[in-house]
Amino acid sequence: MNKIDELQTRIAEAMLGGGEVRIASQHKKGKLTARERLQLLMDEGSFEELDMLVTNRNKGITTEQEQFPGDGVVTGYGTINGRLVYVFSQDFTVYGGSLSEPHARKICKVMDLAMENGAPVIGLNDSGGARIQEGVVSLGGYADIFYRNTRASGVIPQISAIMGPCAGGAVYSPAITDFILMVEQTSYMFVTGPNVVKTVTHEEVTSEELGGAQTHATKSGVTHFACANEVECIQNIRTLLSYIPQNCEETAPVYPYTLGNEVREKLNTLIPANPNQPYDMKEVIAELTDAESFFEVHKDFAENIIVGFARIAGRSIGIVANQPAHLAGVLDIHASVKGARFTRFCDAFNVPLLVLVDVPGFLPGTDQEWNGIITNGAKLLFALSEATVPKLTVTTRKAYGGAYCVMNSKHIGADLNFAFPQAEIAVMGAKGAVEIIYKKEIDAAPDPEARMNELVSEYTERYANPYLAAEKGYIDEVVEPSQTRVKLIKGFKMLENKVVNMPRKKHGNIPL
Repeated sequence: MNKIDELQTRIAEAMLGGGEVRIASQHKKGKLTARERLQLLMDEGSFEELDMLVTNRNKGITTEQEQFPGDGVVTGYGTINGRLVYVFSQDFTVYGGSLSEPHARKICKVMDLAMENGAPVIGLNDSGGARIQEGVVSLGGYADIFYRNTRASGVIPQISAIMGPCAGGAVYSPAITDFILMVEQTSYMFVTGPNVVKTVTHEEVTSEELGGAQTHATKSGVTHFACANEVECIQNIRTLLSYIPQNCEETAPVYPYTLGNEVREKLNTLIPANPNQPYDMKEVIAELTDAESFFEVHKDFAENIIVGFARIAGRSIGIVANQPAHLAGVLDIHASVKGARFTRFCDAFNVPLLVLVDVPGFLPGTDQEWNGIITNGAKLLFALSEATVPKLTVTTRKAYGGAYCVMNSKHIGADLNFAFPQAEIAVMGAKGAVEIIYKKEIDAAPDPEARMNELVSEYTERYANPYLAAEKGYIDEVVEPSQTRVKLIKGFKMLENKVVNMPRKKHGNIPL
């Protein structure tokens, strides 16, 4: 065999991973192989593989391991939408995608290259966990990856797609990354599996119930996207990357946009006259942003707050918005953490923020207080106060109490604050305020209910409006709703070169 034939033979062997039988088994489970996933993810013909011929020469603690070229992970670089990215894709056909020392070293190599060259790193996870035969060596490999995840945080975007099992220590690398995507029915994440759970707590639970895509999308909030299948998952990664920059030194791509008639008449009638009637804030978002540009993140978790990316006049922005259609848009523990995490990502990667406010306050109750609404609510306050990207706020209706302060008020560094004419900016709702301020007068009245209604009407007329805040300069402009998009386009354009010099420090101490 000549040298070129030998090379081709070795490449062909590496391309087969664990072999045809295991590839067929992977397909039977409704899963693609590591290489098929990369084929879908990367621009056609752009992927350049590294370390294809790496094998595991370690002797396991129990037995000599069978060797497979690549050792259970495909790594390399290429482009997505013409932009450089680094990737690793675990191969379940080789030792169940389990992590060995060479496997970890391959992942670390592409992470180092990503940091040095300022480009996103994407991990396609499909692994049974640490390779038990190697003992502590495989655990060390995980720690090497965790350390790099942490060092890269806020420097380059990190995206994790869970395409199969991800259990034990393996879950902590995705947890440190910026976005997690999961595939329904074929992927799961948990620290301890169903068998251990049954032994320790006597709970009967399936892998899907314990750590499936829907569980983490709705209950824990661990995953940002629950995808119907692997193709949708990979498409979401490509879409997500289109809104964000390559690294913390750059800005997101600007898409061509020709200014036309930016007035949106629908906004004049979208907010109900009755302040207690719900409406869908996503309809407001659709009117304010470029057509079909809104890409929601964390859609099924803490639905009382909406976060996601969109474009305004072709420029990428992040949106944090109260959702009056769910729990009246109240802030609670989950909503605060969800909003804070997204805000910090946008700030780290120079994505301007638009905050849409319709918030009656923080959710009361023992459950919230005992589980730390004070500390968790402070996370959102901290994140928005800390953010130095351009920050615009539009108050569409209610902005009450401490929640007014937290939702990107002028006092915590918002650059421009707009309000609709029907906005109510006050310490609390009219009825609650009247009950406190005029309690003695109401009790003494011949008809307490009538006097209460009279005082509520007076209070509403006097205080439930945006003009007192505008008089103080806390609101820059009370705008006709239909003109809001025009104002936002001009505002973001005006702020595109914003620079804030922060006090010298190592880092803040966010109330975790």
